[in-house]
Amino acid sequence: DSEGLMILTDSGELQHHLSHPTNKVTKTYWVQVEGEPTDADLKPLIIGVMLKDGPTLPSRAEPLDSPHILWERTPPIRFRRSSPTSWLNLTIREGRNRQVRRMCAAIGFPVLRLIRYRVGSWTLDGIAPGTCRTIDLAPGLKHI
Repeated sequence: DSEGLMILTDSGELQHHLSHPTNKVTKTYWVQVEGEPTDADLKPLIIGVMLKDGPTLPSRAEPLDSPHILWERTPPIRFRRSSPTSWLNLTIREGRNRQVRRMCAAIGFPVLRLIRYRVGSWTLDGIAPGTCRTIDLAPGLKHI
């Protein structure tokens, strides 16, 4: 149910670097939530929220106008006239299973749409939906 940037690699070293919690590689998500969270609502995300598997690391969470690049989703998200929606820009330094969805649910704002915009220094900018780009890395992963 998530969309956006995906890193595919045959490098075990790169995969380890990107996914191992001790490296704290940041990942930024554009999150469409049900409702309109206030700054006070977002504070638990910023300081760390308690999930069933323990507290999260502090994250960066801020309101976001509709993302600058956005494509139609198939199937479209559920639409309710009585429930407003809003977008968040959320950056985490972990990668637990369904973490962003669980964090938003924990503060009372269910996720309707989740788009991974950035992993490390790589972003969706300039990449059309359904396309890919090949990147050659220098030894030592110095460009991440």
